[in-house]
Amino acid sequence: MNKAYLGIDIGSISTKGVIIDGQNRILASEYLWTEGNPVQAVKKLLLSLRGKFDPASYAVTAVGATGSARRLIGVITRATEVKNEITAHAVGTTTLYPEVRTIFEIGGQDSKIILVENGVVVDYAMNTLCAAGTGSFLASQSRRLGVAVEDFGRIALTSQNPTPIAARCTVFAESDLVHKAQIGHSREDIIAGLCKAVVTNYLNNVGKGKKIVGPIVFQGGVSKNVGVTKAFEAATGLPVIVDPNGHLTGAFGVAVIVGRKGAERPFDFGLAEMEFVTKGTNCDGCANHCEIIRVYQNGELLDAWGNKCEKGVSRTR
Repeated sequence: MNKAYLGIDIGSISTKGVIIDGQNRILASEYLWTEGNPVQAVKKLLLSLRGKFDPASYAVTAVGATGSARRLIGVITRATEVKNEITAHAVGTTTLYPEVRTIFEIGGQDSKIILVENGVVVDYAMNTLCAAGTGSFLASQSRRLGVAVEDFGRIALTSQNPTPIAARCTVFAESDLVHKAQIGHSREDIIAGLCKAVVTNYLNNVGKGKKIVGPIVFQGGVSKNVGVTKAFEAATGLPVIVDPNGHLTGAFGVAVIVGRKGAERPFDFGLAEMEFVTKGTNCDGCANHCEIIRVYQNGELLDAWGNKCEKGVSRTR
């Protein structure tokens, strides 16, 4: 039986899963919405992957988790590796593009830039304080314009004169968009302007002070928007690579890490049928008032965390 490795990237907007073999080839993958419930999202993910996976030829011998809810999902799936997004994206990208120097990543509610030299991360920055310039920002504006966000890139490329949009803040961007539409700017120009505004916001905030050199790889859900990709190329003067599986890079990267480490732990897709419950309570043992997170599987405590001192230890049991 050949060994396979499962990587899960659990974000606030989307949940991604990838199963790879020992040569880092993708055997199965899935991308779906988290919908505010990471536990349910991962259960759906596992059910989908099980249907795409050939258990007669491969056996998943280890799991890795990354993303905003990585600790929780790592507990549920009994992951051997739980890694932050920077590490997961860097490993995934350098595995596919060893010469990469700059990684642009724009997701649903956050974005990041990673600078690489000789396959090693030397600098990075993240924007998690404002949704302006992220996938959720574009989705919100697409609804306002009555256009599917999937069509944004195609429409943006038809514009000859992108409309200047103030996108430093979501509220200001929406107000500016309405104003520009009222004074006669065309829909395609406004959409192209939004794509350009996303890039400007990203480079002025996330990329501020960073030396951007090629090769550049653009990933995350927004990388599927060709209008944003072209705007990045115009702003940097450099070609931008978009991998067909760029939206899965975090999950792919943590799967690669698991495979490299070699640690094994039995995994069963039957976890998708089990009941998992999370409970949060505040510990009043000291002035920290730590939030203790408990995870239960079929009524039994799996793990708990959150205490900053020994007074909270009893609250995790």
